[in-house]
Amino acid sequence: MDDSLSQRSARNDFQAMYSPLESLIRRQPITVSLEASVRQAIGVMDEKRIGAIIIATHDGKLPLGIFTLRDLLHRVSLPGASLDIPVAAVMTAGLITVKPQTTAYQAALIMGRRGLRHLLVVDEAGDLLGIVSQNDLFALQRTGLNEVTHDIREAKNLTALQNCARDIRRMAATLLGQGVAAEQLTHLISTLGDLLTLRVIELTHDEFELPQIKWCWVALGSEGRYEQTLFSDQDNGIIFQAADPDAARQQLLPFAESVNRKLDACGFPLCKGGIMAGNPAWCLSLDEWRRKFAAWIQTPEPAALLNASIFFDFRPLYGDEELSDDLRGWLLDATGKASLFLRLMAENALQCTPPLGLIRDFTYDGNKAFPHTLDLKMHGARPFVDAARIFSLAHGVATTGTAQRLRGVADAAGLGAGVEAIIDGFYFIQQLRMRHQHGLRGGDAGGANRVDPDTLNELDRHILKAAFKQARKLQDKLRLDYRI
Repeated sequence: MDDSLSQRSARNDFQAMYSPLESLIRRQPITVSLEASVRQAIGVMDEKRIGAIIIATHDGKLPLGIFTLRDLLHRVSLPGASLDIPVAAVMTAGLITVKPQTTAYQAALIMGRRGLRHLLVVDEAGDLLGIVSQNDLFALQRTGLNEVTHDIREAKNLTALQNCARDIRRMAATLLGQGVAAEQLTHLISTLGDLLTLRVIELTHDEFELPQIKWCWVALGSEGRYEQTLFSDQDNGIIFQAADPDAARQQLLPFAESVNRKLDACGFPLCKGGIMAGNPAWCLSLDEWRRKFAAWIQTPEPAALLNASIFFDFRPLYGDEELSDDLRGWLLDATGKASLFLRLMAENALQCTPPLGLIRDFTYDGNKAFPHTLDLKMHGARPFVDAARIFSLAHGVATTGTAQRLRGVADAAGLGAGVEAIIDGFYFIQQLRMRHQHGLRGGDAGGANRVDPDTLNELDRHILKAAFKQARKLQDKLRLDYRI
């Protein structure tokens, strides 16, 4: 296979893995009720030629369990159970469900992490839409991506993981050069980074005697939003539940510090602000996180508003995810009632304006180290990110990605059909950031987000100006909503 054909194949593999699960559902879900016998269930499975059947309510909308050929072997045939017992007695309950917008790659990550062979796809109301199998996802992976993910899962030491991290960066650079969209590319970087982090945690877990408690490693900041670029550092924390939080923390911290150091060795730099799980300030019990968040919401000083912009973008990565889900539910309830806090967050967000001039195309912030440049992170991406966060907190949207948040609040916040233009503006800026970062041969992280617009071609300058106008439009909506 020549290089161009191989590259096209890798790109197509990735674009397929980025597709939403709703596009993989080939048929209406096949269900039986709780009262059905095993004999009836396997009869339907044989008739429909399927390897798994969903046990649901009589209307077929609410999934209650799943029964597979594996269950038939291990729970019926080998124990010698009767085929006339209710299928409910031998089904697998405690289902893991995902939304239709979940990407195939996210689904593969969930399956791999939990050892699952099937995922149920449900809508926002929890009604069953379909089922996706491990084989459905494997059929999408053929070349480069499959090799990278396989190498990560099989890595046995830090050296192997460092090689995997280099492969991730090379693949991201290749796809960037091939014109893969920024939404897909940042998702790729973040998702493969997730997989590598999971493997680091798994290997490090075996090196320590950890307390027998519930705990969850969470991603924060850009990683928590699935928006990592080629120069993102690590932001993470731990949520745990223990009778003696101080004792549990002392046991978790050496493990967390080791994970942080290994991630640094793999090319995910230590956070200069110390926002990492190995810092005692961010290795907290669920109650401690609630108290800390409550203090920020009730006393929204500048430092609290800054912390909220990082820590409120958390999502679970490893461990007992219900701890993260509980904290997210509590946070949305608390912020939905905190009108003063949201208003102050909006005021803070509006201080960071897009660099648009009244006469000239762009304005500059006078940075001496990088004169005549635009900060595409601070004044480009951040206005979108901050506004999306505020709208999502105000309207109870649980997702953390900027685009997902904006789509989730489009109707409630009055953004309507114009939300897609706003999202396109955000991702053009992200694409420009990564193109610039890829061109920094010397690895100059200080200028990783700064671009001289004079170096851009006429079309890119025009689109960048239009993207900044979309950011201004989003900020105008904040001003209107919060009367600022």
